Amino acid sequence: MWNQKALMGAGLVVLVAALACASEAMDDDATSADYTAAGMAPQFQVDPFWPKPLPNHWIMGATIGVDVDSRDHVWIVHRNTPDQFMAVQEAGAAQDPPVSQCCRPAPPVLEFDPEGNLVNAWGGESTDEYTWPGSNHGITVDHMDNVWIGGNGTTDAGIDRHVLKFSRDGEFLAQYGTPGEAPTSTSTENFGRVAKIFVDAEANEAYLSDGYVNQRVAVLDASTGEFKRMWGAYGNVPTDERPPRYQPGEAPPQQFRTPVHCAEMSSDGLVYVCDRPSNRISIFQPDGTFVSEHIFAPATLAQGSTWDIDFSPDPDQTWIYLADGQNMKVHIIRRADMEVVYSFGDGGRQPGLFFAVHSIAVDSEGNIYTTETYEGKRLQKFRFMGMGAVAQEDMGAAWPEDRRRSQN
Repeated sequence: MWNQKALMGAGLVVLVAALACASEAMDDDATSADYTAAGMAPQFQVDPFWPKPLPNHWIMGATIGVDVDSRDHVWIVHRNTPDQFMAVQEAGAAQDPPVSQCCRPAPPVLEFDPEGNLVNAWGGESTDEYTWPGSNHGITVDHMDNVWIGGNGTTDAGIDRHVLKFSRDGEFLAQYGTPGEAPTSTSTENFGRVAKIFVDAEANEAYLSDGYVNQRVAVLDASTGEFKRMWGAYGNVPTDERPPRYQPGEAPPQQFRTPVHCAEMSSDGLVYVCDRPSNRISIFQPDGTFVSEHIFAPATLAQGSTWDIDFSPDPDQTWIYLADGQNMKVHIIRRADMEVVYSFGDGGRQPGLFFAVHSIAVDSEGNIYTTETYEGKRLQKFRFMGMGAVAQEDMGAAWPEDRRRSQN
């Protein structure tokens, strides 16, 4: 009788064969646009054995950010504070005195190599030089291998109004902003619980998704932290006035709702902003000039559908991958017309399913990495399986095809 690994291996062979047949008519020089014109899209399959188990009886809290560096190393930031765990049941080894051999929270910044080995871990403590965020939120590794971290919590010093920058080994480089009372949405010195940072290497600028208190994109000089510009929805001057709660079919508000959850730049210089509670992705030029906006899963209420995005690694970045934490899915979006081609995932604990998929990143091979917040507390890898025909709009768990059929 075949064991589970053999079944998954057989399913992989079947899927690869199917993709090969679907691609048979395509020329060797076919581009991503050619495949797209033929009605094909990127296909993914969860790798249930990635990453490898953590050492030292470590466990993760809410995993609240993920990025991939130039080496294809995968970085996450998670929340390792005591309030993230059931003390006796989850973190018995961290109690005083310990009540069990396992477990204890891992340091908040974890770096994995492409094979899923943990290669570095650091962070979590404030020093005389900087204040660690009260609640980590978002991680970015820039073109200089500097690691940026935002925060959407509180400390004894007040709310997180700052971002931190470290070397890849955890050496402190800079803090921009100072924790304290809530700032205004037009502050040029402090921020409002920043969700995420993107660094534009060419212009050496950092784009802040700002955030959980403020309602704007803020742009800094990435070397000095000098404030350069800001904007709200439609490129408007940000305000502190809160739009009413989202209603399906509404005329989108003239300001972003909170949280402004991502601001990512494409290779052709467009800035894509996640207005999470509005189910909205707004597109801008780097100076804040409005280009267009797009609503996804418009019936979604509560926390919204647009949590985080990343782009496919082909030169044209033909595809956008959207993490939708409220609907527990990843949407595959054709960037040319911003249409969802299909989605994978669903709510659940098994590999390929999600509990509040929060952040998403893509490596140079096209593999997708996701993190899950709240009780999800994990990092998952979805292997890029090549281009293939879209069988259905909602694919469910990204398992081998024969395994999916056996569950129906």
